[in-house]
Amino acid sequence: MSVKNMDFFTQNITVKNAVACALNRSIFSLFEDSNRVENLSLSATSLHLDYSKQNITKPELSHLISWAEGCNLPQHIKSMFSGDKINNTEQRAVLHTVLRAPLSVKHEILGKEAVEVEQAEQYMAQIVDDVCAGKLTGITGDKFTDVLAIGIGGSYYGIKVGLSALHPYHSTGLKVHVLANVDGAAVTEKLEILKAATTLVVIISKTFTTQETLLNAKAIKAWMLAELDDNKAIAKQWYAVSSNIEKAQSFGLDASNILPMWDWVGGRFSLWSAVGLPLALAIGNQHFAELKAGAYAMDQHFQTASFDKNMPVLMALIGMWNRNALNYPSLAVLPYDHALRALPGYLQQTDMESNGKSVSKQGEKLNWVTAPIVFGQEGTNGQHAFMQLMHQSDEIIPTDFIVALQGTSDLTEHHKVLVANCLAQSEALMQGKDLATVQKELIAGGASKEEVSRLASHKTMKGNTPSNTLLMQSLTPSCLGAILALYEHKIFVQGVLWQVNSYDQWGVELGKQLSTQVLEIMNGQTVDKTQMSPSSIKLIETFIQKQSVN
Repeated sequence: MSVKNMDFFTQNITVKNAVACALNRSIFSLFEDSNRVENLSLSATSLHLDYSKQNITKPELSHLISWAEGCNLPQHIKSMFSGDKINNTEQRAVLHTVLRAPLSVKHEILGKEAVEVEQAEQYMAQIVDDVCAGKLTGITGDKFTDVLAIGIGGSYYGIKVGLSALHPYHSTGLKVHVLANVDGAAVTEKLEILKAATTLVVIISKTFTTQETLLNAKAIKAWMLAELDDNKAIAKQWYAVSSNIEKAQSFGLDASNILPMWDWVGGRFSLWSAVGLPLALAIGNQHFAELKAGAYAMDQHFQTASFDKNMPVLMALIGMWNRNALNYPSLAVLPYDHALRALPGYLQQTDMESNGKSVSKQGEKLNWVTAPIVFGQEGTNGQHAFMQLMHQSDEIIPTDFIVALQGTSDLTEHHKVLVANCLAQSEALMQGKDLATVQKELIAGGASKEEVSRLASHKTMKGNTPSNTLLMQSLTPSCLGAILALYEHKIFVQGVLWQVNSYDQWGVELGKQLSTQVLEIMNGQTVDKTQMSPSSIKLIETFIQKQSVN
């Protein structure tokens, strides 16, 4: 696919005319079509998507679908699921989806390697069962009460979102904690609530060289050894998920306690592998299996549904319409569900780390923008924060609203108000309020002419903000799996059409390299400082001086 294919948005006369029309029309006016809601909504697996509040018509969307088909998107989808090395810069397949597929599919795609995957899954399930049954204990023979997962990035975010989203399904009695931040205060905070004798530790690092993860692991190791005064505690109470068995063993782990990671599973898509062990220890094997089944159901939908009824494809194309045609730079993800409060942060990584690129897979400079700036917060908190900007600044920020029809608490009135706020905000962002309407309302409320003149302009809202509303009956493990897979595939489709490699992350590496250089200077090593700015050198010197005073 040539990079010229994206000229579709800038040189295709039909699209240019549609964009001009869209920028000058009211989304609300599109509902003059009485069939709009029916035509621009669909259900798949356990989810229902209403995208009728997007600033797009059915013919415009059909044009985008035809373009995606012309870009050979069906073959790209097939290539990913069949194990082609679509991560071309690292020469790797992208097969996290096979981890949630039935065993027959694993053998079809992975061949002999499927046996290793099956064994790893069985071992992981056995660990969960044995820990919960008290067959696996700490060095003192006490039953485990807590699990500490140490990782960062993809080795952390998936676990975090799963733990909070599925809190009602925590059924094993184990309290699971995650440690990612390299700040020592985060370590101290965890140690204040943990007992070494009853804490099982899972360290997650594909290479077993990640700076933040190893530094945190060393601190936890030192604490545990000091508390228990037994060098065998690490081999007894620690598990690792890593492809570097030698380094994990050198750290003190028993070889039998090291679960594999495969190079065809990217970190930010690794929850479905043994990386999900801490989550499984919280929710149990059955619920973890349901999580994977929900994701697999979305995989099936993505592979088989026609593009005009394909939820990930439609969300991807609408996102590109907003980003590349209407030039909206951001995407707000607003889950009106306390349990999904970690989802926006998770999607920041999966979306911006995947598609935040400016060169094509062939290394050519792109002349179009790619990933949006993703942000969000649980509703209704965001209404009292950044949504002020969304309503009254000149920025139009497309939004994904996510809400369950049935809450998880017994406080039904609370849930009714929560859902009402979600639906009202999507309507308010779309409708806005013009000056004439504000003036009429003020007059009707008894305001004087002076008051109307003084206040009216301050109460106007631009409206015309496009949004999706993603509904679910309730937030079950299966439903969460479907949501995560939905966004994974949406991101994949956009990466294909933007022509970037969504599965490498070289931009993460520069900061790592420079942090090593900074640490060398801090530690008094001889380093060429001419390649670093005077600003950073001065800041480093200030830190060193402060340390010498202390």
